[in-house]
Amino acid sequence: MDVAAAAGTLLSPGTNKDPYAAYAALRAQGPLVPGPGACFVTGYAAVDRILRDPEILAYDAAMLDTQWPDWRRSRALTLFVDSMLKQNPPNHTRMRRLAAGVFTARRVNALREVIVAQVDEALDALAANAVDGEVDVMTHLAYPLPIGVITALLGVPAADRGMFRRLAEALTAVLEVRFSREQGRAANAAAYELEAYFEDLLALRRREPGDDLVTVLAAAHDSGGDRLTGAELMGNLALLLVAGFETTTNLLGNGVMLLLEHPEHTRRLIADPELAPAYVEEILRIDSPVQATNRFVAEDREIEGVAVPGGTELVLLLGAANRDPERFTDPDRFDPDRPGNAPLSFGAGAHYCLGAPLARLEAQVALPALLRRFPRLAVAGQPERRDRTNLRGWATLPVRLDSVD
Repeated sequence: MDVAAAAGTLLSPGTNKDPYAAYAALRAQGPLVPGPGACFVTGYAAVDRILRDPEILAYDAAMLDTQWPDWRRSRALTLFVDSMLKQNPPNHTRMRRLAAGVFTARRVNALREVIVAQVDEALDALAANAVDGEVDVMTHLAYPLPIGVITALLGVPAADRGMFRRLAEALTAVLEVRFSREQGRAANAAAYELEAYFEDLLALRRREPGDDLVTVLAAAHDSGGDRLTGAELMGNLALLLVAGFETTTNLLGNGVMLLLEHPEHTRRLIADPELAPAYVEEILRIDSPVQATNRFVAEDREIEGVAVPGGTELVLLLGAANRDPERFTDPDRFDPDRPGNAPLSFGAGAHYCLGAPLARLEAQVALPALLRRFPRLAVAGQPERRDRTNLRGWATLPVRLDSVD
């Protein structure tokens, strides 16, 4: 596979399955490779340096204006561009500081008991929904658990949780490196529906404040000054909701599949749940829930020995960096015991994912609990990948429980 073919595989909307052959083809040309429409970065050290470089910028409104003049016609895209995800300092710093006050270590640790209780409920539902011992682990565990946790953190009423899987699946198409016109239309419809929902929820939380993120962000907006505009309020709520469970859903599904493919590790984790943090890091590394992000270079500069013109998009292939043989010995092998494991799945630098500790905690609790409850868990039927390149996960993952409880 040459560079053009590899780029085509990674940039074509709706491609899923296995991106790793394309990553290997690009990596063979160096850690940063100029390609059609962008530079592709596969090296671990290169991706890490770029993410931490304050002079290499997030793909913000100013950059979009130069490359896609009518991008504001996409409500889904404008929703995310108004969030901290697509902002640079000082706006990014201001928005992140507000949200970070809710994602503190104290608050995340305090959620452990909530997560344990929700895991127990989800496992009960998994058993209750099994037909002849078979059930889809995505529908009855990997989606409802993270949705329950993030909506509790946001202050979304439990009765409303059921709508968010559908909305997030449509809306997050615009977080792909490339997306189709049809995906864009579906994302716009989801954006308008989600925005209307949050308008109602904000009104409720203004009347009935709570110890939650919606209350905190609404107060920041209502206090006036330059703390948070109305557009920023809506954009960050949408971002925190979908990012708060989409990546965790993929982490859980990918983790279940990897463990079932490696029964010796399943047995180890059942015997010693304290190994869960190391297992979760290796799951994040070898099958990252987020495979790519992008940045752009404002001015001409040299990166990794390559002259990069100003205005160039950098496609940072997190999934490739996590399998870089320069950083990881035998990188295609699932090895939770590997030393110094530090995947880039949640990014690095100023845009490092705020919800990373929460996602890790959910997986560290849920995966051992699932295996202890159903120690003879096995794949049943044919799992189906999501029709995405960037947000890599399973659409369906049917399993046979065969619990000995």
